[in-house]
Amino acid sequence: MDYAQFGDVVTFDTTYKLNKEHRPFASFVGFNHHRETIIFGAALLYDETTESFVWLFENFLEAMSRKAPKTLFTDQDAAMAKAIPIVMPHTSHRLCTWHLMQNALKHVNCLFEDKGVKGVLNKFFFNIEDANQWKLEWAEMLDKYDAHENHWLKLTFAVKEKWGWPYVRSTWAAGMSTTQLSESFNVFLKDYIRSDFNLNEFFMHFERVLYEKRYKELEARYALCQRLPKVKATIRMLIQMGNVYTKKIFEEFQNEYFQSIESDIEAIEYGEASTIYTVVDVGNKHARKVKMDRDGFLGCNCTKFERKGILCCHSLKVIRDILKMKEVPLQYILKR
Repeated sequence: MDYAQFGDVVTFDTTYKLNKEHRPFASFVGFNHHRETIIFGAALLYDETTESFVWLFENFLEAMSRKAPKTLFTDQDAAMAKAIPIVMPHTSHRLCTWHLMQNALKHVNCLFEDKGVKGVLNKFFFNIEDANQWKLEWAEMLDKYDAHENHWLKLTFAVKEKWGWPYVRSTWAAGMSTTQLSESFNVFLKDYIRSDFNLNEFFMHFERVLYEKRYKELEARYALCQRLPKVKATIRMLIQMGNVYTKKIFEEFQNEYFQSIESDIEAIEYGEASTIYTVVDVGNKHARKVKMDRDGFLGCNCTKFERKGILCCHSLKVIRDILKMKEVPLQYILKR
């Protein structure tokens, strides 16, 4: 039931070794509408070969009515990368930015001593939006640090479509960019499960883990019933979305709404098939293009709605000031 609602984005992780032989514990984790961790499944594996991962993914899909996730986050594991397209050919495979950064610290930290790994690589993860500019700046970085022959950088560049910002910024991810949900779940596991447990003891304590996580969702649901999201102003659109969204999601939407008030529409281009509005947001950081097609559907080149499911301040500006709508149209409210 959880997976039917929230299985569109899944993080898969095997970094937790929980027995004396260091056999991997694999977890399928996501998050729900309260942005709380939700556990879809787990497995005790003998090894981490492609064959084992193919077997595991097949069994996972069998348990989940053959529904594959839209997006799957993993670490930089070659065997996993081979298994995913075999079993889930239409799933977008994304690499966890946190794991990539940890690997960069191991492999290229000495190269980037002047700025540090984050100082050099962050823009490739989160900032450069154009693919050509991204490649150009990557080449300049290799030149500057004389890193053309670095093996790790070569391998990482080869899979840039799984992590580089121009390639993943429009991929549906429900607001996720790392497998840190899995990491935090692993930390949580350590309080319940020891390496000397036998299988019966393991399953008994794992049930306790599931209970604790599900209880957190009940607490969040109860809190939502008792305390409605704090609406900063009695505006019809905010009241509408306060009744629709959970507290966490509403807070993010409300921030976008107030940013839209501070934004300006600087230009309007009329075409035969669409109209394009140039919206400049707070502090004139970016000029964004909001395109409205003949059917009235809006799409912004910041791609927030496409990857996160929440309207951005640029689209809200057009909805409120140009279309004169008092409420968010239903097509922009995702069931998730």
